[in-house]
Amino acid sequence: MLTFDDLLLRARALAGDGRRRVLLGIAGSPGAGKTTLAERLARELDGAAHVPMDGFHLADAELDRLGRRDRKGAPDTFDAAGYAALLRRLREDADEVVYAPGFERVLEQPLAGAVPVAPSARLIVTEGNYLLLGTGAWTRVRAELDEVWFCETDEDERIRRLVARHEQFGKGHAEAVAWVDRSDRHNAELVAATRERGDLVVRVPV
Repeated sequence: MLTFDDLLLRARALAGDGRRRVLLGIAGSPGAGKTTLAERLARELDGAAHVPMDGFHLADAELDRLGRRDRKGAPDTFDAAGYAALLRRLREDADEVVYAPGFERVLEQPLAGAVPVAPSARLIVTEGNYLLLGTGAWTRVRAELDEVWFCETDEDERIRRLVARHEQFGKGHAEAVAWVDRSDRHNAELVAATRERGDLVVRVPV
């Protein structure tokens, strides 16, 4: 199994001499450890920035209008085209600060302009469930990324993390378990089917 130091070396090699900005994607199912890995890479690597996909969640008001609120987290509850456009801008507008949206877990809402990416950031680490999805505007996302790693972990541990996360941000235990079984499980199956499209499979220890 690859160690974190192995992944650091690979990310540094991908970034090269820093003459051009490089985009590294980390895909994987909900609770697989994508965010933890992306944040650690961005911390450890000079000139790296973390830009999560979660800022492109559609707002609850729009999900209500579309009748998709009960499926929040599914591929069609994100602005995939907007995410792809941001990735292209991050690559092309490397001489100015680019502001990306963030996601507020307590509110469960996207926050515009929450993540500043400085011109000095030469490696952008972005992570999300659907980076390797081969349908709709998600195909544009993959086209903007230099490399995509698929992140996975023990399935029981992944589910335990998801339930704990939902409880941490306001759901009761029964509600959290039901949401994971109904919505998160289906999304995880979609993501798992994209595993072979990744450039590297990263096994995150429990």
